[in-house]
Amino acid sequence: MADVAARLTILFVCTGNVHRSPLAERLLAARLPEARVGSAGTRAQHISGMHPATRSVLEQLGGNGAEFTSRMLRPELVAEADLVLGLDREHRETAVRLWPVALRKCFTVREFLRLAHGGAAPPREAISRAAAARGSLAPVSGAADGIADPCGAPYDVLLACGQEIDGAVATLAALLQERGRAQGTEC
Repeated sequence: MADVAARLTILFVCTGNVHRSPLAERLLAARLPEARVGSAGTRAQHISGMHPATRSVLEQLGGNGAEFTSRMLRPELVAEADLVLGLDREHRETAVRLWPVALRKCFTVREFLRLAHGGAAPPREAISRAAAARGSLAPVSGAADGIADPCGAPYDVLLACGQEIDGAVATLAALLQERGRAQGTEC
C-alpha cells in the first residue's frame, strides 16, 4: 500500500450534501479505500445527515451510509484536497471562489473524466494534465458536465441519479487505480 502522504484526498461537492456528493463520496471510498474521500455542500445544513432515500439507494449500490454527516463547503476543505469534483459547474465555481488558487484541481466529475483520459500517469500528474487540457477540447454544455439534482424527485429519479453517479465513480476509480499502478503506488 502507498505511503499515507502519497494518498489522494478527493472532495466531492454538491448543493445540500445530502444526495449527490454523499453518494459519490461513499461509492468512491468503497472502491478506493486507500484514498481519503470526503464531501461537502455549497448550501449544506450543518449536522444534517444523508437523506434516508439516498442512503437506501447508496446501500442498494453497495455503499455504506453509516455515520454520514453533511457539512458546508469551506475554504480549508478545498485547500486540503488534491482533487475537488463538483456535481455540476456551480459547485466547481463555488469551490474556486472560496480558494482561487485551487482552479487547477477543481472540475466537475464528468469534466475531469473527459479531460483526464489518455496515457498512464501518476494520479497527481493526471490532475495537472486535466487542468492543462482545459480549452483544448470542444466545449460542452453545462448539462453535459453535470449530474442533475434529485432533490424532491421521486425515488426512481433518485435511483437513476445514483446509478449515474456510480458509473462515473467506477470510471474515476479505474482511472486513478490504473494511474497509481503506472506510478508503482496506489492512490
